Amino acid sequence: MGLCLLFCIVCLVASIGNSQVPGPPGPKGDRGDPGLPGRPGIQGFHGGPGFPGQKGEQGFPGSIGPPGPVLICGRDPVDSVSQDVETLKTSIAKLELAINYDFVRRVGQKYFVSYKKRGSFSRAVEFCSQQGLELASPQSEEENNRLNQFFGDVYKIAWINVNDNKAVGNFDSDMKNQPLSFTKWGEGQPDKSIQDTGCTMLSEDGVWRVTPECSLSAYIICQI
Repeated sequence: MGLCLLFCIVCLVASIGNSQVPGPPGPKGDRGDPGLPGRPGIQGFHGGPGFPGQKGEQGFPGSIGPPGPVLICGRDPVDSVSQDVETLKTSIAKLELAINYDFVRRVGQKYFVSYKKRGSFSRAVEFCSQQGLELASPQSEEENNRLNQFFGDVYKIAWINVNDNKAVGNFDSDMKNQPLSFTKWGEGQPDKSIQDTGCTMLSEDGVWRVTPECSLSAYIICQI
């Protein structure tokens, strides 16, 4: 009996629950008043730039660019070629002129030439000038030694291009009054006893000496 009563109560409750339907929503209520402002939040950390990322992989090499201009010793290639051509022409012209002489000695770009003729100092200067050349003027020890190769068995002196007027520069300049860049004076030379005109010669021992006797017969050697 009790079990029966319980079953009936459950059935009655289920029946009542299933028969109720929710009603329609009610009207929207009025908007409430705004609430009080909240507390300010904690300020975030303002840092600097971030750490650099890892290095990326190497890219593929680019295509080969066009060749750049060629510079030779800092000079423009066109100017360099032009200068080289002019230098070559000058060297050839010097050689063509030098081979006409009986005596030829080359030192660098300079040639010492002679017909093995002798004469006074003034004649030597005049002769070389007529050839479009200058009287020999050694500018280094090597050039001075090459001139020594000219001497024969008897005549062992040659005129060299030193100003013959002591008043002009004490024999320290050439015939164009240009300072001498090299000298090879012998002991006691140039001779201080010579007051005015004196001419300089190269002797067999390779040293220079001044003599007041400019009319002496010495070898005439020109330079190209």
